[in-house]
Amino acid sequence: MSRPIRTSCQAACASASRLRALVSDPRILLMDEPFGALDEITRDRLNEELRRLWKELGMTILFVTHSIEEAAFLGQRVLMLAANPGRVREIVPVQLPEGRTLTIRETPEFVQLAAYLRRVLEQC
Repeated sequence: MSRPIRTSCQAACASASRLRALVSDPRILLMDEPFGALDEITRDRLNEELRRLWKELGMTILFVTHSIEEAAFLGQRVLMLAANPGRVREIVPVQLPEGRTLTIRETPEFVQLAAYLRRVLEQC
């Protein structure tokens, strides 16, 4: 069964946007919720692809997301921001294996990290 056209178009647009950003070979890549409008399966695939590109290209990526699980999966560190005024509340190191796949989300370590991030966020 094929994916809906809207999802395919969104994925293609996200991929094209990502490729345009990489053409100039930047040292730092800022990604502000690039996968926010995508369905969960497509988002997961792009998150895995982003980790692969990060390892391959060795660049710094500052990834903005409202998803606790996405931040924990992608990050080496998670900057938790407090609101009003916006400021760094806490920098949380992500001590998960570098070669992680989506199955890491089912481990006690990941669940514990996500729960901790949620508690910090609730205090912001």
